[in-house]
Amino acid sequence: MSVFDDSRLDDPAALEASDHLLRRLAGAGARVRAELEASEEALSQLSTDGFRPRAIVAAGRDARLVRAVLEPVCPVPFVAWPGPGLPGWTSPLDLVVVLGGSDADPGAVSAASEAVRRGAGLLVAAPPDSPVAAASAGSRHAVRLPSQSDDQLAAAVAVLQGLHQMDLGPAVDGKAVAEMLDEVAIECSPNNDVASNPAKDLALMLADALPLVWGGSVLAARAARRVVEAVRLASGRPALAADCGHLLPVLANQPPRDVFADPFDQPEELRPGLVILDDGVEDAGVAEHRGQLEDKAERHDVRVHVVRQANGTDVARYAALTQHGRYAAAYLGIGLGRYGTPREDQAPGPTGNPAEDPAW
Repeated sequence: MSVFDDSRLDDPAALEASDHLLRRLAGAGARVRAELEASEEALSQLSTDGFRPRAIVAAGRDARLVRAVLEPVCPVPFVAWPGPGLPGWTSPLDLVVVLGGSDADPGAVSAASEAVRRGAGLLVAAPPDSPVAAASAGSRHAVRLPSQSDDQLAAAVAVLQGLHQMDLGPAVDGKAVAEMLDEVAIECSPNNDVASNPAKDLALMLADALPLVWGGSVLAARAARRVVEAVRLASGRPALAADCGHLLPVLANQPPRDVFADPFDQPEELRPGLVILDDGVEDAGVAEHRGQLEDKAERHDVRVHVVRQANGTDVARYAALTQHGRYAAAYLGIGLGRYGTPREDQAPGPTGNPAEDPAW
C-alpha cells in the first residue's frame, strides 16, 4: 500500500510534475465558456415553436446529470437511458438528447443511430468529428452542439441551456457555472499551502481513510458519485458514494479505535472517513439523514469532513462540489506518490493518464 507523504502537497517538484493534471482542473471554467461560445449559433436555432415533445430520452455521458436537473420541473416525462439503443416506445413524437465525447461510446452512438432511424428529434452534444456526430448526420431533425473538448460538465451545461430555450428545463446560467469553477480553481490552487487550501485539507483526511461520500440533494448525490470516481482513480482504493440507508450500516460496523496501538509496530488498517457534500438545500429529509450520519459517525469514531457550497445556481453548486472533490483526489494521488513521479504512467484508469480520463 502506498504511504501518504503530506510534504509532497507543497513540494514544487511534485506539483510541477503533476502540472498537466492540475492545469486541466484549473481550466474547467474556460472549457464551459468555450463550449457555450461554440454552441451559440446552434443554440440560437432552438425555441418552442409551438412544439412540445411527448417525452425526452437522454443517453450518453452525464445523461443522469441532465435528468437530475430537469426532472423536478420538466413538463414532459424524462428518461435517462443507460443501455444501447432507445426505449421501444421512442418515436417521431419524442426528443432524444445524446451527450457524446470524442471517443466511441457504444451506447451514445447506438442511441443517435436509433433516433435517426425512428425519425425522433435529436439534440446532440459531441465533437464534429466524433462517432456520435457521424451517427446523427442523417437526421433532418437534429440540432448539433459542437463540443470543444471531452469535458462532460461543459457539454451538459450547453445541453441544459438548449433545453431551457425549448421551455423544457430551468434557466442555466453558464457564465455563473464558469465563474464558480474559476473560484474553486483559485481556492484549490497548488500555490496555496495546506493551511489555506480546502482541497489539500480534504486530501489529508482521505490519506488514511476509506472514503464514504454522501450528498443529500439529488445533485449533491450526483456530485458524490463523480468525486468517488476521481478518488478511486487517484488512490487505487475503494470509495463509496451512496444514500443514507446504505452508509449507516457501514458506519455502524466500525469497531472502536485501539488507543494503545503502536502505529509503528503494526500500522492501523484504513478506517472509513465520511465526506458530506452540502449544497445548501434546505429540506427536512436531507437534514434528518445528515443528522443520522453524523451521529452514527461520532458514535463509532469515524471522522467527518464537510464540503459546503451554498451559493450560486443549482448547476453551479454541483460543479463546485464536484471540482473540490476532484482537486482533493488529485492531491491525494500526489501525496501517495501515484501522481507527480516517474511511476505515474502506471496509474490506474482507462487511459493510464489521469488528465485524460473522463473522471477528471
